[in-house]
Amino acid sequence: MALQKTIQTNFGFDVKNSYIRVEGVRIEKDKIQFQVRASVDGIKPHFADFSYECAYLIEGENPIKQAYEHLKTLPEFAGAMEC
Repeated sequence: MALQKTIQTNFGFDVKNSYIRVEGVRIEKDKIQFQVRASVDGIKPHFADFSYECAYLIEGENPIKQAYEHLKTLPEFAGAMEC
């Protein structure tokens, strides 16, 4: 699973249809901590790296799915499409 959305780099230019992937998932009691990396196509090196955390629901979907679902609730990932 991954997301796709236009992301603006730290240098101020837009990368259309960026491939956005959750990586480095860690569970600590009741929260999930994870990295989000954006690349041009999912193969080339990433150009953006973000850290996030969200609540962990043990009875919910797997932690990676929960991380993606959390991302889709954030303004910076509004409108992102699954790919």
